[in-house]
Amino acid sequence: MDDPRRDGPPPFERPFEGEDTKQRVYGAVLHAREPMAAAEIADRADCSAESARTHLSFYADLGIVVRHEGRPVRYERNDDYFEWRRVNTLARERTVDELQSGVSELTGRIEAFRDEYGADSPADVDVLEFDAGRIDDVYADLGEWTTALEERRLHERARRKVAGSTAPSHG
Repeated sequence: MDDPRRDGPPPFERPFEGEDTKQRVYGAVLHAREPMAAAEIADRADCSAESARTHLSFYADLGIVVRHEGRPVRYERNDDYFEWRRVNTLARERTVDELQSGVSELTGRIEAFRDEYGADSPADVDVLEFDAGRIDDVYADLGEWTTALEERRLHERARRKVAGSTAPSHG
């Protein structure tokens, strides 16, 4: 018989329930908004501080997290690692033409937002200039615009990576 509690996301208070310790530590550090001590991460991951330190050390060695020396030592996710991973995934899964098409499509979306809001970037839009009934839609558009800018940048990096790896050798 199906357990209705198993449908949907885990309870908000315990977002990593059902995961092993390594995954809970990984999830806790990825969700952190600022550098955190191992003890704080351990609390979020529902494990001992020593276990958290062991896994955090492993993730630091891989470059997934950054270790900040001090008392206490603090850890934070390494956004550069995740960007590198995203670019490599795009480069591995898509051709130069597919990546260029993605860049073009994203550029079209960005230009449409620029035209609609008469601004060069989402940061240039003053949300308070819009009536209250439209503010939620404006915020959603600004989020999509920001995402399109970031995705275009990543697609372009991946396109250059693939183009560089498929260029004929000179020799």
